[in-house]
Amino acid sequence: MKEAFFKYQAQTSPFPLAMEISHAKGSYIYDTNQNAYLDFVAGVSACSLGHGHPKVVKAIKDQVDKYMHVMVYGEYIQKPAVDLAKFIAQHTPEPLEQTYLVNSGTEAIEGALKLAKRATGRSEIIAAKHAYHGNTMGSMSVMGYEERKQAYRPLVPGTKLITFNNEDDLAEITNKTAAVILETIQGGAGFIEPKNGYLSKVKAKCEAVGALLILDEIQPGIGRTGKLFGFENYNCVPDIVVSGKGLGGGMPIGAFTASTALMAQLKEDPKMGHITTFGGHPVIAAAALATLKEVVETELMVETLEKERLIKRLLQHPLITEIRGKGLMLAALTPSAEITNQVILEAQNQGLIAFWLLFEPRAIRITSPLTISNTEIEAGCKILIDILNKINN
Repeated sequence: MKEAFFKYQAQTSPFPLAMEISHAKGSYIYDTNQNAYLDFVAGVSACSLGHGHPKVVKAIKDQVDKYMHVMVYGEYIQKPAVDLAKFIAQHTPEPLEQTYLVNSGTEAIEGALKLAKRATGRSEIIAAKHAYHGNTMGSMSVMGYEERKQAYRPLVPGTKLITFNNEDDLAEITNKTAAVILETIQGGAGFIEPKNGYLSKVKAKCEAVGALLILDEIQPGIGRTGKLFGFENYNCVPDIVVSGKGLGGGMPIGAFTASTALMAQLKEDPKMGHITTFGGHPVIAAAALATLKEVVETELMVETLEKERLIKRLLQHPLITEIRGKGLMLAALTPSAEITNQVILEAQNQGLIAFWLLFEPRAIRITSPLTISNTEIEAGCKILIDILNKINN
């Protein structure tokens, strides 16, 4: 299987981890040698309820028995998609009323950028340095990391970059700006939180010049920071919110949500301003609704903040210089990329899945399922501390 993997499946890096998966359950992934790996990554923040959560699995199986894909998005009334959009509206602040369902986070970013340009009649987009919003051409155009973009230029023109948390840069937002797009918590840059009311100040400047604020919640959303959406922690409601990853509970999904008035811009002039064949897929929507209900209707979000405190208490070590982030969106920084690489690779050897961040090579990603137990957290943190002790000695 490994030979076929490298021969037939296109690769994204020279050295993939190449673990051959047998099955996954709860907080564990199992390889074909029946080794168990405690999952501190959750499919890069995607498996909100762990692996094979019974409510998500039941929702998928029930829907498969009824129907799967029947028509392109938006033409037929399909109960799972309607119920999902309604549930999102009921649990987001005004004026976030309507949701457009798509297939991935990067596609949702594309839709949000198109909507902002259509609604404002402007073309300039302001994004943040070290931002990551996906890997399609439009999403790469608002990526704040030239090394990853240079091979694919020319990209969509009209993007300006500002520094996250730098209030002086707000002067760049003018009446030429269609939208400012920011991650609520910068992900690839190292799980950097907004400080000193930064997001509120950005929103105020957008309102003053007639620009829109797009917040990317693909990673921090769906309960990961102790709130359904991360922006709820920072006293700021965006004009457009983008979600993905954890929304599907392990199934592929993206969504962008805005006011009814904004979303109406996509209906005409031109008609079908944004279209997708498989967006709102009934099986995916059923899984997402089951995931959202479990996150909202249980104590998982409260427990997420308790688990954050437990992890920060357990990961005290001379080689951990800082733990960034909120809830179960955490990054433990070591003094160097070399130490971080050692920790992550040795952790897998010892039955713990940790991972890297895109642009901060010193960071150890800790984005476990929201359902992880305190006992499992303790076991995983002990593995990390033991590895760090060996490196330190």
